[in-house]
Amino acid sequence: MSIFRHRPLGLPALVLLIATAGCSTADDSARAAVPSPGAEVSALCGNLDKALPSEVDGTGRRDPAPASALTAGWGDPAIILRCGVPRPAEMDDEEADGVEVDGVGWLLQKQQDGSFRFTTTLRKAYVEVSIPEGRTGDGMAPLVDVAPAVKKAIPAGIAD
Repeated sequence: MSIFRHRPLGLPALVLLIATAGCSTADDSARAAVPSPGAEVSALCGNLDKALPSEVDGTGRRDPAPASALTAGWGDPAIILRCGVPRPAEMDDEEADGVEVDGVGWLLQKQQDGSFRFTTTLRKAYVEVSIPEGRTGDGMAPLVDVAPAVKKAIPAGIAD
C-alpha cells in the first residue's frame, strides 16, 4: 500500500517538471526566414557561408534559427545576412539609394523600425544584410566586413 501513497506525490512533481521545462526559453537566438533559391544560387551561397568572417562590426558570429548555409548572423541585436533572396522591386526605382563598399554595390533601404537593409547589386546572387537600429551607429562597418567574402564567393553579373 505504501507504493500508492507515494505515487500521487511523485506524479504532480513530474508533471510540474515537464510543464516548466516546456515553457522555458533557453534559445534566445535571432530568427531569419531562410530563402529558397535555385540550385546554382544555393551553391554560390554555400561558398559565401564558408567565406564569411567570424566577426562583423566587432561581434562574433551567432547564426540565426533555423540553421542554414543561406543565413548568418553576428552579435545581439543581430546583424543578419541572407543569401539567395529574391530581387527587391526597389531595384527598378531610379530614385533608389545605393552605395558601393569595397567593390560591392548595395541597394540601401531604410526600414520603418529604424533598421537598414542592404542588398547586393550586379552579383550572380542577391545577398541581403539587415542591420538593426541599435547597430547602425558605425555606418557601413558591417558591409566593409562582409564585402571581401561577397566578392570572393558571388561573381559579378546579373542574377537570374
